[in-house]
Amino acid sequence: MFDSLTELTEKIYLGKDSTIEFKRELPHRESLAEEVAAFANANGGVILIGVDDDSEIVGMDRQDLDRIERTMVEVCRDNIDPMVHILTEKLRIDDKNLLKIEVPRSLFVHESSGRYFIRQGSSKSRMTTEQLGRLLQSRSQARIIAFDEQFVPSTHKDILRETLYQRFITEEATEREKVEDLLLKRRLLVKEGQEDRASVAGLLMCHDRPDDYLYNSFIQAVFYNGVERDANYQIDGKDFRGPLDQQIVDAFKFVERYNQVSARKEIGRIERSQYSMRAVFEAVVNAVVHRDYSKAGSKIRLFMFTDRLELYSPGALANTLTVDDLRYNQATRNELLARLLSEITLDDDMGSQVVRRHFLERRGEGVGIILNESEQLSGKIPVYELFGEELRLTIFAAKSLQEESES
Repeated sequence: MFDSLTELTEKIYLGKDSTIEFKRELPHRESLAEEVAAFANANGGVILIGVDDDSEIVGMDRQDLDRIERTMVEVCRDNIDPMVHILTEKLRIDDKNLLKIEVPRSLFVHESSGRYFIRQGSSKSRMTTEQLGRLLQSRSQARIIAFDEQFVPSTHKDILRETLYQRFITEEATEREKVEDLLLKRRLLVKEGQEDRASVAGLLMCHDRPDDYLYNSFIQAVFYNGVERDANYQIDGKDFRGPLDQQIVDAFKFVERYNQVSARKEIGRIERSQYSMRAVFEAVVNAVVHRDYSKAGSKIRLFMFTDRLELYSPGALANTLTVDDLRYNQATRNELLARLLSEITLDDDMGSQVVRRHFLERRGEGVGIILNESEQLSGKIPVYELFGEELRLTIFAAKSLQEESES
């Protein structure tokens, strides 16, 4: 927004409006958070630090630029929920230093200081209950429109990686059709006015760092040599980023690395692993497909302990599902994501381990596999629990064969 210095200088001359705000110096953190959230809740805008209310460019010292930029990032992370991603640019106009903060229109609704603000004209205002309700509905947090088909603000058509989106359009492509048309047809791109932007599903499947735009859209995995979450006993920890199918593979291999296998040689050789890797694969796929990506404050978390594995997925159960229904019924929160994952073929090695050809088979057997195969190994049925708007699955580790023989 206002990418050229000429355009920006003209905007400064014309004064504040619904797209631009001036600050002579950095305001209090709370006030700054409200300004940023107001722009994000509206149609985005620009905040210029170093310009007075009367459009006079006053500038700032060079050393203040870095300090103010750091403060801006901290405010957007710590004082706004969910956090807002901003673009900062250091500028020099009329031999004076300015900091330009571009706030994109957000996919979410943001709260600051326990309140919701929106930009109206040349100032921010606190939203009424009716305004807030309409905004929540229009941004799909009321589930009127499939969230994974919504466009992601501040993205553009070229953000999707060709090597990744070709997996979904190769068979349909013809010489007459443009790739862009095919991406729109598959809902990997979505039109916003005259612009083509990445959809949530398109970004998650066709970008190498989706969490740059959708905060916390990655898997965090930690292995503890104990039965509690204690940093003193943490053996390994990884954040798995990238397209969702790669995140699934990386999380699967993380569990596989620490999935201990015991053996007994009394009559032939008998082996037993702590976890069914087929069950683990189903669990990770389900977490990725069914998580609520509008919940920017939490990520998928996978914790391994010596006696169990815990998998947390943000979001309450879709539609009217309950924990007790999971074995018998299914409801897909992200239909487009599910469809895309069902089209990606596993490599031969992983396919043979999990006894399937694609990442998602869509037969509704996943929860049954998780429960049945895990119980066969450990003698304990895995447990699904809902804590607020987060679903936790606990899979219990099988005892070692040596431990059984000693008892």
